Amino acid sequence: MVQIKLELDQLYGFISKDQLIGYDKQIVSAYRKIYNKTGAGNDFLGWVDLPSATTDAFIQQISDHAAELRKKSEVFVVIGIGGSYLGARAVIESLQHHFAQLLPQDHPTILYAGQNISEDYLTELLQVLDKKDYSLAVISKSGTTTEPAIAFRMLRAHIEKKYGVAEARKRIVAITDKSRGALKQLADSEGYTSYVVPDDVGGRYSVLTPVGLLPIAVAGIDILELVKGARKMEAMSRAVQKVHGNPIAMYAAARQALYHGGRTIEIMVNYEPRLFYFTEWWKQLYGESEGKENKGIFPAGVGFTTDLHSMGQYIQEGLRNIFETVISVEKSNHELRIPLADSDLDQLNYIAGKKLSEVNLMAEMGTTLAHVDGNVPNIRLRVPAVTADVIGQLIYFFEMGCALSGYMLGVNPFDQPGVEAYKKNMFALLGKKGFEDQTAKLHERLKDKL
Repeated sequence: MVQIKLELDQLYGFISKDQLIGYDKQIVSAYRKIYNKTGAGNDFLGWVDLPSATTDAFIQQISDHAAELRKKSEVFVVIGIGGSYLGARAVIESLQHHFAQLLPQDHPTILYAGQNISEDYLTELLQVLDKKDYSLAVISKSGTTTEPAIAFRMLRAHIEKKYGVAEARKRIVAITDKSRGALKQLADSEGYTSYVVPDDVGGRYSVLTPVGLLPIAVAGIDILELVKGARKMEAMSRAVQKVHGNPIAMYAAARQALYHGGRTIEIMVNYEPRLFYFTEWWKQLYGESEGKENKGIFPAGVGFTTDLHSMGQYIQEGLRNIFETVISVEKSNHELRIPLADSDLDQLNYIAGKKLSEVNLMAEMGTTLAHVDGNVPNIRLRVPAVTADVIGQLIYFFEMGCALSGYMLGVNPFDQPGVEAYKKNMFALLGKKGFEDQTAKLHERLKDKL
């Protein structure tokens, strides 16, 4: 049963229920494009039935391999950028102990590379790996994406020097295209264990493929429960392809109504630090899917109550082009009560005996009312707890919500043509063959800066 509840009672002062139901035809049309594969980008719809199409036997195969990697690794390095690492990191950091790196554990510490080009970051990572037993997964369809390709070249040299080529081959996993590309060619020639990134699943929708499942499993998380959660949301979405009775469709319709009313920035809010990277994953999913043709809602994120002391003022009284989507967690994993003090110097005795989760909830409720009074529409996604099942549901909820939103907006939710602009400039400035004309032009523009 789907456990995520969409609450819009703090939204209806800004848009009406009739407005949302008015988007029903667009929702039905978007669903038809998805399930009939008639919309733009229809060759990237493999994620739609991925949870149900992924067999328990395949999940067990990944889990067994992850167990082998855990035995030989104090550290497991995930090399990738964008969707090739954000989904895995979102799930791992949502479900692991906040301070796992400081505690004895039966699984490796998960570290990341290839998501930046920082000389200091990679140098310091190599310093750590000098002292730790490690394995790695390199994730790239092509094997030529600059950031992960640089990281893998350097880490491959390091791991081969540390363990020798033969043992290094057993510690390197390639997650790449099934038949082509530089990484696939290298994996075949070196004999790396490899997994396939499906041709019809784009990077930002790939967390429930081996791209995400292997690192998540290495981190000791039950990937079968994660996929089962996604299956529940997939079944609900397929069964109810209209606004009424479908929280995903209702969310997509609400976003469109707000957007057409001038709300061009969506702020994802959470009150649990463990959800920070889930917000980062969500930001890529929606930003890369919707931000095209001078259209789209800009995705931002805050962690409360922390950011109430930094961003709270703007949200309360800044430009009124924003709305909030709050992930509200009903139950904590632990219970901690505020003690009674003999001297009430900090003036907290009035909440003595209360659980911190209760205080956190009251902060959430109070903040929501303040922001609504400040003319900020508020969408609430209520979840019972942060578990693998619930995170799986949330992943599919937001993936399908993004696809519906993109089609309603009139863009292709599955391409990212704008991402190529910076790459071409970078290649030209670095002197890559074939970019000579552009190199001269850019050097002229930057002559006082290079």
